[in-house]
Amino acid sequence: MKLHNLPILGFLSVALVVSHAAVPPEIYWKKVLPNTPMPKAIRNSLLDPEWTEDKSTAVYVGRGGVTVNVEPPKGGGVHVTKGKPGGGHTNVNVGPKGGVGVSTGGGRTNVGVGPKGGVGVTTGKPGGGHANVNVHPKGGVGVSVGKPGKRPIYVGVKPGPSPFNYEYAATETQLHDDPTRALFFFGKDMKPGSHMTLHFTQSTNGATFLPRGEADPLPFSSNKMTDILRAFAIQPDSEEAHIMADTVKECEAKGTRGEQKYCTTSLESMVEYATSTIGKNIKAISTQLNEEEHKVRYTISGVRKVGGDDNKVVACHKKNYVYAVFYCHRTKATSAYVLSLAGADGSTTKAVAVCHKDTSAWNPKHLAFKVLNVKPGSVPICHFLPEDHIVWVPDTN
Repeated sequence: MKLHNLPILGFLSVALVVSHAAVPPEIYWKKVLPNTPMPKAIRNSLLDPEWTEDKSTAVYVGRGGVTVNVEPPKGGGVHVTKGKPGGGHTNVNVGPKGGVGVSTGGGRTNVGVGPKGGVGVTTGKPGGGHANVNVHPKGGVGVSVGKPGKRPIYVGVKPGPSPFNYEYAATETQLHDDPTRALFFFGKDMKPGSHMTLHFTQSTNGATFLPRGEADPLPFSSNKMTDILRAFAIQPDSEEAHIMADTVKECEAKGTRGEQKYCTTSLESMVEYATSTIGKNIKAISTQLNEEEHKVRYTISGVRKVGGDDNKVVACHKKNYVYAVFYCHRTKATSAYVLSLAGADGSTTKAVAVCHKDTSAWNPKHLAFKVLNVKPGSVPICHFLPEDHIVWVPDTN
């Protein structure tokens, strides 16, 4: 669930092959941030593979897919057959010269890894959907997808400017119909007993992180959009293509005065950006909602400031893209809070909010000024963060 309702692509789980150097995301997280719990916003953006103890070779297929971890013994091959509840099965064959073959019953997933590095993946899914992925030995990824008969595909109207990009002006849709209007409020109203009506919506952004070894080689720039769309078999004139292009442009755009920004294309790059910006002793927090989509009048029952230093707050906003991309930025004179909210319907939630004490560099036509009817730099402005966004702050505990 999240606090706004940006339409997104019908992003799909695709099969990936991870190199010997890849580390499972949960293990990477614990190694780099041993004292920091992984927030739900990050957990929901993982491919969620089932890892074995040996990490020498890994093959995993999306959420609910199959994971294989095998290092062939010297001079010999490996054959594994694994039965699954409900009649499914998994067959793994590792040839003595390095070739790998994987086939799974039930969902019909076939993965072939050639000894010289080529990869071919075909997944057949219950309900008629299928996906084909081909990774060539010399680089390049091809993905083609067949839509299942009843699986929802989320492709809506082209989204407007992000309310978290402070150089953009609000659109007419945002001013009248967008639930993100309710995100903004005055700093003076953030106190126990205050009331506000919020529209919580179910998140449809299911994009997941690619391993860094897969993400870094992929182009991510406006002048490479043709290559990007070709790599993921997306039609250039499609709505998906326009949404992806908008995300890339937003990442490339110059930030406002005093804003430090960076778009991360992997979990590793996000963690490195956060630690390099505000230090290694940090923690990540995100909004935790319990309800389905609805609009409720809430009462603030508790306010807790986190992080301490108002110049060391990094917010990462999940963007609409074919894999998980987060727009991360730090702005000065920004503080972070966790608010306990009690709904009039009996629901409760904990929401993360950030407050900006200096908004003088923001676009005068930004959504926040239109909603609150104030001018840039006149008063501190606060806003909630959707559930799939993350705030990084120094760990003061």
